[in-house]
Amino acid sequence: MKTLSTLRVRGSISTVAEFLRLRGTVMDHSSDEDTDISESEISEYEDKSYEKLKSGSHCVKVSPETFTCPYCPKKRKRDFMFKELLQHASGVGQSSSQKRRAIDKANHLALVKYLENDLTNVDVPSKSADESEPSVNPNEQFVWPWIGIVVNIPTRRAEDGRTVGESGSKLRDEYKRRGFNPTRVSPLWNFRGHTGTALVEFNKNWPGFHNALAFEKAYESDHHGKRDWFVNPAAQKSGLYAWVARADDYKMSNIIGENLRKMGDVKTVSELQEEEDRKQHKLVSNLNNIIQAKNQHLKEIEVRCNETTLKMDIAMGEKDKLIHAYNEEIKKIQSSARDHFQRIFTDHEKLKLQLETQKSNLESRKTELEKREAHNEIERKKLAEEMEENAVKNSSLQKASLEQQKADENILKLAEDQKKEKEKLHAKILRLEKDLDMKQKLELEIEQLQGKVNVLKHMEDGDEDAEIMNKVDTLLKDLREKEVSLQDLDAINNTLITKERASNDELQEARVELLNFIKEIPNASGNIGVKRLGELDTRPFLEAMKKKYNEEDAEERASELCSLWEEYLKDPDWHPFKVIMVEGKETEIIRDDDEKLNGLRSEIGVAAYNAVVTALKEINEYNPSGRYISSQIWNYGQGRVASMKEGIQVLLKQWKKHKEKRGMI
Repeated sequence: MKTLSTLRVRGSISTVAEFLRLRGTVMDHSSDEDTDISESEISEYEDKSYEKLKSGSHCVKVSPETFTCPYCPKKRKRDFMFKELLQHASGVGQSSSQKRRAIDKANHLALVKYLENDLTNVDVPSKSADESEPSVNPNEQFVWPWIGIVVNIPTRRAEDGRTVGESGSKLRDEYKRRGFNPTRVSPLWNFRGHTGTALVEFNKNWPGFHNALAFEKAYESDHHGKRDWFVNPAAQKSGLYAWVARADDYKMSNIIGENLRKMGDVKTVSELQEEEDRKQHKLVSNLNNIIQAKNQHLKEIEVRCNETTLKMDIAMGEKDKLIHAYNEEIKKIQSSARDHFQRIFTDHEKLKLQLETQKSNLESRKTELEKREAHNEIERKKLAEEMEENAVKNSSLQKASLEQQKADENILKLAEDQKKEKEKLHAKILRLEKDLDMKQKLELEIEQLQGKVNVLKHMEDGDEDAEIMNKVDTLLKDLREKEVSLQDLDAINNTLITKERASNDELQEARVELLNFIKEIPNASGNIGVKRLGELDTRPFLEAMKKKYNEEDAEERASELCSLWEEYLKDPDWHPFKVIMVEGKETEIIRDDDEKLNGLRSEIGVAAYNAVVTALKEINEYNPSGRYISSQIWNYGQGRVASMKEGIQVLLKQWKKHKEKRGMI
């Protein structure tokens, strides 16, 4: 069981690292070192940094669950989970940004190597809950997920008569400093205000359970545990009292019990252990089934491979026979060609003598013509100079008048050319499909002809029947013609495919240039602009947090929530879509039973839910494989990607404005 858990963690870590290598850059601040290295020295410096990390020169592991990046001391987020730190280090190390220094890349690549080689088993519990905590009864019922209860929190009465107390974030930070590592601390409020109680949530794993028990023991050792709180309810008590929530707390009829029933369920440690064992057993069973299916498929492939090898041996034997016959024929052709070349060479010598005689006659006539042309050369030069002067004057006037007309026509033709190019591409695709069908038909006919030839060859007897030999010759002739047609068809197809790819590349380059131009326009041009598809709108999250917290806490909470949901959007394993049929077509829509989205709608609100759904749909439609934000020319009036014609119209408007400004100047 322990080995399977380790494999599962290592598999998820390698998947995250590979995802970050495909994804690209992550913008983080580099270390405070003033020096830098060249790109060629990254590998050498990476080894040095790795040795320093192994020797303990830098602190990476803060607690059993939290880690820190020793190369980013100024980063706002200092504490990471193991996977978060691995993502951060991989992103900086694999960054292609020119602003990222080479020394920062080397340091973070060394950190990735240190995490994967020396700290890969940090999330795997070394022993079960029963072994790690002998004092815990495996049949004792706890609230799951692990939740701690804090009471006797100091409160005071505000001016409006309601009671107020410390925020949950302050208690959470204090518990983190003490090493309990809670995920959240939620004060409990009623119609009178702060009740003086709070619920402390821990991670849903065995390290989280150990932290919860350590949290409880810390208060019990200070005589501020559950038993000390209930021993004398009427007595005046000071300080905080805390314990881990169990079945009796879950069943209480006060505000603590109500919130515990909303947040979790009651389970024993043995039940949780059995549930984890069942999941691992199911995983092993599924893996065994997959291995058996792969082995069966491998056997089938081996049988096919043997059959193909036998066919190849037969084909090679026939090929050797054809090559031998071809070589004999070539020898005869070469002998005939040598004789023919000798005859041509003799005739060439005779013609050469005749040409020499004609050449001498032409040279004498050339001398006479040069003398006559010398007299006319001066007059010709004067006439040419006058014609050049007139041509320069006329061309300057014509260029001035035609320049504007050509510019207008070129820009308008650009849109028409793009449309024609698309139509040509479509016609080429249809032509390629037709040629492919013809090619397959020719290949089938060639195979049939080859089969007939082989059959007729086997039918030959000792008397060499003349009729059978004539059929063989006819079939061989047809076979050669089909092969020539097939070769011509392959050449045409390759030419068309090359032209199609070149045309498609030109269209993509033109669209990228058009997008960059529209992006640089200072003001929006009508309904056409550039939109970042898949980007999460943060305004609904901020508005929802302002209703619960003050301005500073609301911004911090909203930032944390947005960062969390941006990671969810980048996760390729999260695909909350289902396929339905709409007008005979398969269409993907958001699932109604997705736990993450339903939890977001109930906790934060419909506006935040709609913002996440919109970003999900844009990523799924325009970049489902990469799962990252992409820029497109967007028609905001109709809510779709703008066409090339619409983008060129924006370009034409900007050019006319520029031309009018120049005319005014």
